[in-house]
Amino acid sequence: MLQLTEAEMLDKIQHLIPFEAQLNDGSLTIRISEYQPYVATAIHHGHRLRGELQPKCQLTEEERYFEEDPFTGDFIASLPVVLQAEDSRYEYDLNRAPDQCIYKEAWGKQVWSTPLLPDERETSVAKHDCYYRILACLIDTLESKFGLCLLYDIHSYNHQRIERDTPVFNLGTKQVNTRRWHKEVKSLVDRLAQVELPNIEVSANINDVFQGMGYQASFIKARFANTLIMPLEVKKVFMDETRGDSFPLVIEKMKEGMKTVITEHAAETILRRTKVKRLTRGHVLASKLPKEVIKLDRQLFSIARGINTLSYINPSNIKQEKRRFLHHPHDYQLAFTYRQLNIDPYKFREQLYRLPVEDIRDADIQKMYRKVIDQLAVRIDLLTSIGTDEFLYNSLRYYGQPDQRDIANANFILHAREYDEPEMPTLTAQQAIEQFKAAAEDYGVKCSVVGSKQLIARAMVSGRSIKVNLGCKFTQKDLNALIHHELGVHLVTTANADRQPLKVLKLGLPGNTHTQEGLAILCEHLSGSFPLHRLKTLALRVVAVDMMVKGESFADTFHALRHDYQVSNDDAFTITARVYRGGGFTKDYLYLKGLRDALNAYQHEDLASLFVGKTGFEFKPLLDELITREILQKPAFMPKALSLKDHREPIIDFMLSSIK
Repeated sequence: MLQLTEAEMLDKIQHLIPFEAQLNDGSLTIRISEYQPYVATAIHHGHRLRGELQPKCQLTEEERYFEEDPFTGDFIASLPVVLQAEDSRYEYDLNRAPDQCIYKEAWGKQVWSTPLLPDERETSVAKHDCYYRILACLIDTLESKFGLCLLYDIHSYNHQRIERDTPVFNLGTKQVNTRRWHKEVKSLVDRLAQVELPNIEVSANINDVFQGMGYQASFIKARFANTLIMPLEVKKVFMDETRGDSFPLVIEKMKEGMKTVITEHAAETILRRTKVKRLTRGHVLASKLPKEVIKLDRQLFSIARGINTLSYINPSNIKQEKRRFLHHPHDYQLAFTYRQLNIDPYKFREQLYRLPVEDIRDADIQKMYRKVIDQLAVRIDLLTSIGTDEFLYNSLRYYGQPDQRDIANANFILHAREYDEPEMPTLTAQQAIEQFKAAAEDYGVKCSVVGSKQLIARAMVSGRSIKVNLGCKFTQKDLNALIHHELGVHLVTTANADRQPLKVLKLGLPGNTHTQEGLAILCEHLSGSFPLHRLKTLALRVVAVDMMVKGESFADTFHALRHDYQVSNDDAFTITARVYRGGGFTKDYLYLKGLRDALNAYQHEDLASLFVGKTGFEFKPLLDELITREILQKPAFMPKALSLKDHREPIIDFMLSSIK
């Protein structure tokens, strides 16, 4: 990390230059990724004790650590302006006045075996003074630029010695003008009470355990009329306070919660107290992509870009096996063959879990990459088990399986009676290719459109290529649906991902199959190209997956589709083969589930951020935030179906509104 003198730090702050650095004596880390009217501090985060003082300190490292505030710096690492003390409060306590900042006795224990020498005390007090000169410069600069400043002063406290229930969050307001700032105080406490932590009942109170009487609050109150300081004590529920062991899952959730609470509170306060007309939490976060994110993103893409699940799972002998099975549908045992995996799975996993995800400070971005890495590890397990009994287990891990609601929705749809005469397919694969090319030109998206004899599906997107099944014929309505599905969503999101600074959007976020297929079928529906037989096909896929998971054979499922649901030989084979390929591929139930969730999202919010790449519904709030922060670009291409009006078929619309 960059090492700067106090003078160099002050100069950068006064000239509003973002920087990340430590003071050259190592006592303070400052990260300013963007100047915003709020600051977060962790002044008791540090554990360092300079070498000359260590022999004189009577306390063990464990005893010092017990009264320090570990991880408080991590809780605020997502924020754009952070001051994190690196020295132990036992060397000098930044939350005590300069003449009292060096302990003789603390919490009933003598700190020093012999009194500190005058020059030793002088060095410690000088560090204390240096911190407050830097803080004063920063607050003065922010007040001058924005008209106000908020300071979130983060601490933690031991609770086992307190013989009563205490809150997870304690806001001390004794040095705050609560008449002036009462709305801000109430809002912060209310937001803190909504933080969710694993297996912990969260509460937030004012002046319950601590009153906020520390020196940093006194310093701000005395010098800055337009700065609100909020001393916040966090109960040490994130660690075993006695042994010092941390609880990583609680810390992760605390980081996410603190980012959300502080940014939402800051945005709300700035909007209320200044002339800004519109502001969200995304506007008060840094708008520059952190270099550690760029580095990890490139490394991840380099490792994982060659994995195309379907290219390995689609049988290479599908046409021959279909012919043989349909000739002997009761006793033929299919023997699908698959492309060999050309990836070393052990090396792949090792590379994944060596990626420096912990270097990413933004809690939500870090969480996203952790989930992507975990998903890729499961995907490689899926691919290495193709054709084995373990494949179904890995498919269940990766895609899940239909629940009772999914099955009920499928059965509801399958009870509907056809209300239109079926249209006979008359368009050849070559004609379909020409229409795909014309549609791509209309979108302005560069791609190739080619025929293929190896597809189970009628068409699919692979990279910037649209493949059309040469063995199929199409109705015009079905072809329109495919164009809105494959080109309007799958290719559009591929093209948008190519324009983004984060390559992970090309690899795909967790849940992208569910999201992509749901959005693609939604676009079929919005375009008016979604007949009942297509909706029933999605329902039949749910039925087929459910039968497969329950242990029914390929032939049993095929015959159930043929005779219980009156599906043609070709369609029954296609639906069944899609589900049984690889050894049990559960993905196909997600089409109907995805449609339900995409329709719900379409009715309640702007979907634009979901088209920036291969995204997932789960990550939409983060994607919206990253677009607001101008880290991600708004999608250059959008599905044309989203702009169509009144094209939906009323009966299908009613049926979709009825699924749960």
